[in-house]
Amino acid sequence: MVGIIIGEHEPIDRALRRFKKKYERSGILKEVKRRAFFTKPSVKKRMKLAKAVRRAQRAAMENPF
Repeated sequence: MVGIIIGEHEPIDRALRRFKKKYERSGILKEVKRRAFFTKPSVKKRMKLAKAVRRAQRAAMENPF
């Protein structure tokens, strides 16, 4: 569960911004979207492989040696 402690004289806008950052970093929304529908194991495997390929290509671009 995500929560923040609001300071005594802290503006609500700043507190809301801190909450949104914490919520986004926790990955709750990503998990909800992932669980929204069933993904076949073969599709999961394909997506995992594609993600690994992208990660390897990005690493190769950053460090060409």
